[in-house]
Amino acid sequence: MAYDNIISRQDAQAMIPEDVADGVIQGAIEQSAALTLFSRVPMSRAQRRLPVLAALPTAYFVNGDTGLKQTTEVSWANKYLDAEELAAIVPIPEAVLDDSSFDVWGSIKPLLQEAIGRALDGAVFFGTNKPGSWPDAIADAAAAANNTFDRGTSDPDEGGIAGDISETMALVENDGFDANGFVAVRSMKGRLRQARSTQGERLTEIGPNGSTIDGVAVQYPMRGLWGTSSGDVELFTGDFSQGLIGVRRDITYKVLDQAVIQDNTGAIVYNLAQQDMVALRVVARFAFQVPNPLNHDQPEEDDRYPFATLLVP
Repeated sequence: MAYDNIISRQDAQAMIPEDVADGVIQGAIEQSAALTLFSRVPMSRAQRRLPVLAALPTAYFVNGDTGLKQTTEVSWANKYLDAEELAAIVPIPEAVLDDSSFDVWGSIKPLLQEAIGRALDGAVFFGTNKPGSWPDAIADAAAAANNTFDRGTSDPDEGGIAGDISETMALVENDGFDANGFVAVRSMKGRLRQARSTQGERLTEIGPNGSTIDGVAVQYPMRGLWGTSSGDVELFTGDFSQGLIGVRRDITYKVLDQAVIQDNTGAIVYNLAQQDMVALRVVARFAFQVPNPLNHDQPEEDDRYPFATLLVP
């Protein structure tokens, strides 16, 4: 006779209901730095012309009561916002969609919005997959204007990392603009927390957890887009009002059920109607421009730019 038999959890597993969450656990949706910090310009066409000041007037003292007054020039040059399309398609079998216990489209839409923002930020700040009609990315344009500074250049008695950032801001100020924002790699938080005076005291100009520098907020977006090699950018600063994002078409979604999806050779990958599938398509059209208007501090356009970068040493 047996006295040790028992219905174990394994024996009864098929009878035990599972408590399944209604949603999917995921990280916080990251906001686009370009869409958050730059000025948005509505566009009714694919291209918008921007007249930008190219020559400043000069005033002259008149010689005596009957002296001749001189003429002066004021001129403008054209820059353009060219809207380019960002898009993605997410196909899914209808059976999978029907059997899902959570709102699939509701979970995917914020992720697609983040993907659009990351693609925009990568193009605007680093030049990643940048459309040819857009101007140089901020990292490249700042380098062309010699608006770069290497981290670690400032000695501790010169402020260390705080001194490096101050020198980077000064590059913008020397070009006639005021630095009013920062975009930095997340590891910069640790460096700012560790910033100390030569007496070992925390620097008062650095906010809690690196949230501000001299009272100006620091944004830490674009995870995974930053480089770590020598010469890569780890902080942007500048006059963010000088960055323009043209919005020809904001982010829109459409569910497709009667379409075919082809690859770049024209071959049909999915026939949604024939294969009982649906797809969620996201589309947005944005433009990017930095007007970089003429000012008295730096009249040479090639040497003038409203942004500067701090580089990995």
